[in-house]
Amino acid sequence: MREVYADNSATTRLSPAVLEKMTPYLTEIYGNPSSIYRIGGKAKEAVEAARENIAKNLGAERPGEIYFTSGGSESDNWAIRGVAYALKKKGKNHIITSKFEHHAVLYTCQALEKEGFEVTYLDVYENGIVKPEDVENAIKDNTALVTIMYANNEIGTIQPIAEIGAVCKKHGVLFHTDAVQAAGYVKINVTEQNIDLLSMTAHKIHGPKGCGLLYVRRGVPIQNLIYGGAQEKGKRAGTENVAGIVGLDAALQIAVDTMDERNKKISALRDKLIGSLLKIERSRLNGDRVHRLPNNVNMCFEGIEGESLLLKLDMNGIQSSSGSACTSGSLDPSHVLLAIGLPHEIAHGSMRLSFSEETTEEDIDYIAKIVPEVVTYLRNMSPLWEDIKKKEKEN
Repeated sequence: MREVYADNSATTRLSPAVLEKMTPYLTEIYGNPSSIYRIGGKAKEAVEAARENIAKNLGAERPGEIYFTSGGSESDNWAIRGVAYALKKKGKNHIITSKFEHHAVLYTCQALEKEGFEVTYLDVYENGIVKPEDVENAIKDNTALVTIMYANNEIGTIQPIAEIGAVCKKHGVLFHTDAVQAAGYVKINVTEQNIDLLSMTAHKIHGPKGCGLLYVRRGVPIQNLIYGGAQEKGKRAGTENVAGIVGLDAALQIAVDTMDERNKKISALRDKLIGSLLKIERSRLNGDRVHRLPNNVNMCFEGIEGESLLLKLDMNGIQSSSGSACTSGSLDPSHVLLAIGLPHEIAHGSMRLSFSEETTEEDIDYIAKIVPEVVTYLRNMSPLWEDIKKKEKEN
């Protein structure tokens, strides 16, 4: 049986080239970067070299605007909470976000609402795109922050980040974007795009788990999230994950260097698969066909349950998901699919396939063969599908 890993939006395999860069900092240069002796000094040099290189790859003006974290969720929490608390004392207690953000953003905003903050949740419409004019119309005198993800983690839609950034700059409002899914797949320049804060993580681009970053433009008021030591210029306590930081830098550099060629290959495979799967009766592609990540295919098939679909695909060697890995244990339909207007009964039958440069045309052909077989098998067992067909005949 063929094995196909098609859940790269959840996590990716660690690149051998990245592991090679990391290994010395796990085995030889293992010192604490805060130490004054040689082995600590070498570790510190590696951290600062990574900070400088990452800043260049993100278009940041200064290396000191890059702060290393444990990953995307921490970075999102810090960006939103840190700005909210810092600006509350100035009378700004309003946050703008969208209805289909990652839960690291949504749950943070909901928690802040319980503390007296006001949050506006913008619609994303059927194509899964936030409209810049909706952002502008939602801005008020007390707006502290706009937080809109760069690309959606479930349906892969890429947002008009530069346009939203321009709106925020025009009104003097800070702008944060969760770029966890976008980094390495789209060209990012935080300076040109008027991004004030940006979150990303390593493990989505063949780097290690447990290491991410938060870009904070110089001058942005932000309170600490983690207190303790004086690491990261006193803004984020905790001994630095040196090997992870080196791995994050290496993974981002490889992704930036190979982006154009890699995206061309992956998007061709994506489009081929979309064309095949749309031939299945009562199937639909979720999210904009054009403005989406090159590695994302998100489909719904009426008359079946997504969980059964994923289990049956796994039995056939295809690893996929119904959406965010962070909510994989939930039986509720995806909040992302509900946000773009899908009814519960259709949203339940969703499947996300996400690829990498390691995905082959043979993998795509295998998926295109197995998915219709599984959908047919499950529909033959489904009372819901029977009702759908019965109503078709009556009409």
